[in-house]
Amino acid sequence: MAGAWVCGGYWYVHFYPAEKALILKGPWPFAHDIFMETKEHLFFITAILAFLLPVATRERLHSNAAARKLVLSVAALIVITGLAVEGAGAVINHGAKIALRPTDSTGVRQ
Repeated sequence: MAGAWVCGGYWYVHFYPAEKALILKGPWPFAHDIFMETKEHLFFITAILAFLLPVATRERLHSNAAARKLVLSVAALIVITGLAVEGAGAVINHGAKIALRPTDSTGVRQ
């Protein structure tokens, strides 16, 4: 997770500004305004949960029902937020693709 955090941060700082400008000028500016902003926050939550998981698993899970429930809940939240981040990324990618589509003489995208 730490590696994903570092690689994602590098990509965001070095490559996303050009895509952001494209998306904001294209027909789907909400791809950045809503989905990228949400993705940024969900990514931090997912990272924090992933760093919490090893701490939660230090308990004796086989004999501690509360610790088992905590570990299962944290793992489920990591999966759910991970899927949400991936889905938001798909919408952002589509927003960039639509912005790159050519327009005809009237300005309508083909």
